[in-house]
Amino acid sequence: MKDLMGKAIWDFYHDENPEDLQTETSISELDELPVDYLFRDFEDMNDIEQKALELSQGKTLDIGAGAGSHSLYLQNEKNLDLTALDISPKSIEVCQLRGIKKAVSQNMLDFEGQTFDTILLLMNGTGIFGSLEKIDIYLKKLHSLLNENGQILIDSTDILYMFDKDYDGGVYIPAGGYYGELDYIVHYKGESEEPIKWLYLDFYTLKNASENNGFNIEKVLQDEDSYLARLTKK
Repeated sequence: MKDLMGKAIWDFYHDENPEDLQTETSISELDELPVDYLFRDFEDMNDIEQKALELSQGKTLDIGAGAGSHSLYLQNEKNLDLTALDISPKSIEVCQLRGIKKAVSQNMLDFEGQTFDTILLLMNGTGIFGSLEKIDIYLKKLHSLLNENGQILIDSTDILYMFDKDYDGGVYIPAGGYYGELDYIVHYKGESEEPIKWLYLDFYTLKNASENNGFNIEKVLQDEDSYLARLTKK
């Protein structure tokens, strides 16, 4: 991993000629992602992010913390015992420089030794699962990291709207796998990451997988094709 997302976050924080990130998927064209979007304050976050932060309580783990904006709000404004976790070393360095007291660069599957009252996975949190084939592995890991009365707050988008429809309203979905399994590529300053698997989940697929792995699940908020879900242990 070249850690291009982390490099962009690092460059922006240090004002070292940052450029917009570019992202693309196997079903979408190149798109611009302004780096300052990752440094938003609470007031500039979308409804799903704000709702998740409002619901967070107790000892909290922010998985995929990025530049640390969610973590900073929970640590500084809500005074929570907060740990920021991200696979990107540069991102975690910036989290630390921004004042996050507990920030760890590690794959969540390798993270252990603690349990939490709230676990956050935001900005399409289901993406980290990669594919339906691996979703059980990640849900079992999350189950092991969660306190008995804890909660997981996770969001995603049903991307069915991105596919063509016929005159009768049917949707043309490619054969050979779940339509939310995509290849995701990040570009920055002329460099490109190797494609990674990224998973967008409709709510009912997440619901079935969650219930099969020891969770109760409720939809907390729906925002057009995106939603926030809350998982608790059965």
